[in-house]
Amino acid sequence: MDTETLTRADTTATQPLPGDFAIWVFIFAELTVFGILFTAYAFARESHLALFNMEQRLLDRQTALANTLLLITSSYAMVRSVLAIRADQIARCIRWLLLAMGLGCGFVVLKIREFAHDATLGITLSHNLFDMFYLSLTFFHFMHVILGLTILASVTLRALGGHYNASSHTGVESAGAYWHMVDLLWVILFALVYVIH
Repeated sequence: MDTETLTRADTTATQPLPGDFAIWVFIFAELTVFGILFTAYAFARESHLALFNMEQRLLDRQTALANTLLLITSSYAMVRSVLAIRADQIARCIRWLLLAMGLGCGFVVLKIREFAHDATLGITLSHNLFDMFYLSLTFFHFMHVILGLTILASVTLRALGGHYNASSHTGVESAGAYWHMVDLLWVILFALVYVIH
């Protein structure tokens, strides 16, 4: 291995996480909370397998899949916005941020419609153990999406105000890190609650 390769490897190994350190503390705390909830769901499912399998059939998998695609695409738009601001392409960064927000808003609209449909089926927190977990997990995640959209809106407004450039863009990276967490949690939630039998 030559000196240039070693230097490049050392630089990569010591690069800090993108964004502000505080957002990573928050992300790891949130991942811990969701990890505990997912574990509790898995244990409850193991103890009440027939109930969970029966109740899962009532869920709207097509809407959940559409929401999964919306968030994955939105996460991709967020990656593009970070790459754009690092290249000092501010207008392009803003366009990608707006797309990420638009797709996130699409998720919110579909999820509200799904919650309304669930209510017509009698799915409530007090109906049974599965419904309690399903509504708690999806609503908790839904609130994280709302917070993420608020963060993205704030970052977009700051970008429009000229607060970010190639050498100063921690806010965009922090928003991206949080948004990717929201996406990751939904993918796990989708697999756990909607797919796995």
